[in-house]
Amino acid sequence: MPSLKSQWVNWMMRNRHLFQGKLRRTVFNENTSITDFRELCEKGGGKVKVPEGIAVEKDTVAGIHSEWLIPGGADHETLIFYVHGGGYVSGSCNDHRGIVGKFTRQSGVRTLLFEYRLAPEHPFPAGLNDAVAVYQEVLERGVEPKRIIFAGESAGGGMVLALLLALKERGLAQPAGAVAISPWTDLTCSSHSYRTKSKVSVAPKDSWKVFSKHYVGDQAAELPLISPLFGNLQGLPPLLINAGQDDELFDDGQTFALKAQGAGVEVTFRAGEGMVHCYPLLAPMFKEATEAMEEICTFISQQLGRL
Repeated sequence: MPSLKSQWVNWMMRNRHLFQGKLRRTVFNENTSITDFRELCEKGGGKVKVPEGIAVEKDTVAGIHSEWLIPGGADHETLIFYVHGGGYVSGSCNDHRGIVGKFTRQSGVRTLLFEYRLAPEHPFPAGLNDAVAVYQEVLERGVEPKRIIFAGESAGGGMVLALLLALKERGLAQPAGAVAISPWTDLTCSSHSYRTKSKVSVAPKDSWKVFSKHYVGDQAAELPLISPLFGNLQGLPPLLINAGQDDELFDDGQTFALKAQGAGVEVTFRAGEGMVHCYPLLAPMFKEATEAMEEICTFISQQLGRL
């Protein structure tokens, strides 16, 4: 049974349109302004402050604007390679700095956040190619793969998993492990939960279908590097996948985890009862989010050999 506080917070998120003077949840279509959506994300994300004790250092990695979030006493031999979410159409260092800082503070591991190219201006494979290029430069700077953890939420969680497949295709070394929070693994948007969870979702109605069209472009949504659920998952590193049951992407995470297990991958899957999209990022607002974040940071430490 979800805690009362989590139920209250999730209700507030689902019904935020009421506080904006709207009777119905926002509906997306092909004419929805992505520029306006980005501005909304920037405004919301910018309200989350970077935790105390975290230094922010700007950098350019593989020609891409990036930021290092560095906790006090952190070494330079380990890192969290973070891929931000935003439906592949939004997201930046600015609107993710605060939530990503939670991983940095609790894990004690410096974190790299970078701004890959976004759709619709830059559809697949632009963003994924950027992620590969950033990872390659990190290795060239001397960080060993076994000292790197991939992490990402939503579309970023999906790109984390697609990135693992891309590295395998290119014969590049895998990281020590990966964390995917509410990952978007199937851009055909055909799973059962897209239909059954729509009424309790915190995302604008039909937004995933719109985002998919922008990102997929003239490619096929079933391509494994777009929808990693359809890939060959053998040989991937240990994974921690977390998904809220009251989320349209729930089946994306659960089905990917089951397929990965069947391929011999070491996978931990956590289903958040009554939880919404990316609920661990709401820590420490309620206990379920706090516990999920603690599990994620413990996994990171374990895979990096710090526990």
